[in-house]
This record gives sequence, C-alpha cells and structure tokens, in this order.
Amino acid sequence: MATYKASHKGARMSAQKIRLVADLVRGMYADEALDTLKYQPQRGARMLEKVIQSAVGNAQDPDQNNGRSHRIEELVLTEVCVDAGPMFKRIRPRARGTAFMIKKRSSHIRVAVTPIDEV
Repeated sequence: MATYKASHKGARMSAQKIRLVADLVRGMYADEALDTLKYQPQRGARMLEKVIQSAVGNAQDPDQNNGRSHRIEELVLTEVCVDAGPMFKRIRPRARGTAFMIKKRSSHIRVAVTPIDEV
C-alpha cells in the first residue's frame, strides 16, 4: 500500500488552532480538501494547504513512484495529524516584582495521502 507523506515541523502557530481546520478536511479527497481550505480565513488553513500540496506533489513525482504518477482526483487524505511542538518560553514582568510566563507555541503538521485504488 503506497502512502505519500509530507510534514511541516515547527509551524509557528498553536496546534489547537490548526486542528480546527484539520478536522474539516480529514478523510476528504485531496482536490476537495484544497478547495475547502482555499476559502477558509484562518492562517492555519494556509499552512495545512501547503503541506497537502507537498504530499500531492510527492504522489505525482514519477521518480518516487517507480515511474508512476497519481492524479490529484484519485488521492484521499488518510492521515491529517497536528501535534504540539516545542514552546518558546518568555517572561512578562508584572506588578510587585512578580512575573508571568508567556508560552509561544509551535506545532508539527503531518499529512498522508493514499491513491483511491489502494484504500
């Protein structure tokens, strides 16, 4: 079973925000998912869109597929996973000598597409 993967590690956005748009496209055909994400206003949709395009590009590359190229209409998103990445921790001074922690979150986005004849 051939699955073609792509990932974006260290995306500078929290995983919670990207998961909202990842839930929209999980299990869709790749071309439908790209059309859906194109009209979403979230910044996480742009990041997810690029990762899906990369996975589709991997599936269409004949050098990786023993001379075979898959069309975008026959690819299904079998895995759309968004995990938390490392955090930058900063300190915000507050009143009376105290401090609050600011966590600048990042995430890892993983996408896998599979041709429909192999699902």
